[in-house]
Amino acid sequence: MLGAPRAIDREVLVEAEVDAVWQAWTTSEGIKTFFAPDARVELRVDGPFEIFINPYAQPGLKGADGMRIIGFQKNRMLSFTWNAPPSLPEARQQRSVVVLRFEPEGDKRTRVVLHHTGWGEGGEWDQAFEYFSKAWPSVLGNLQKRFATGPVDWTEWLQRMKATTR
Repeated sequence: MLGAPRAIDREVLVEAEVDAVWQAWTTSEGIKTFFAPDARVELRVDGPFEIFINPYAQPGLKGADGMRIIGFQKNRMLSFTWNAPPSLPEARQQRSVVVLRFEPEGDKRTRVVLHHTGWGEGGEWDQAFEYFSKAWPSVLGNLQKRFATGPVDWTEWLQRMKATTR
């Protein structure tokens, strides 16, 4: 008998109205305020949802290159494909799925619920699962900080990426 498929489930409470949190996740400019220094997001079914952790890397190795929006309901749900980091090339060739749900909590707070599923088992799948089990809390923490203290300043990060990228 098979066990339940594994998933990464995380949630955070953000001190902002749902529309503002939605914009942060569904626009290129919004993504750059908390997730990564560059992005290409087009909010439409099969639109790009590309998050560029290292904009200086070669195409295909910048981060979430080639990811696509699967579906959305404004201010309620966003789903997209996801890949493993470039350091895990075997797992990176395949895709998993992330579903975000946005729930207003009063007038100026939003609960963001993340569900990341579609994982294989063994080898690089296990490494990718472990990687994102640690990465998603950091991303969601940056989202909270973005609304508490302002957008992430990527200057130092970009300098490091530029210095280490060939």
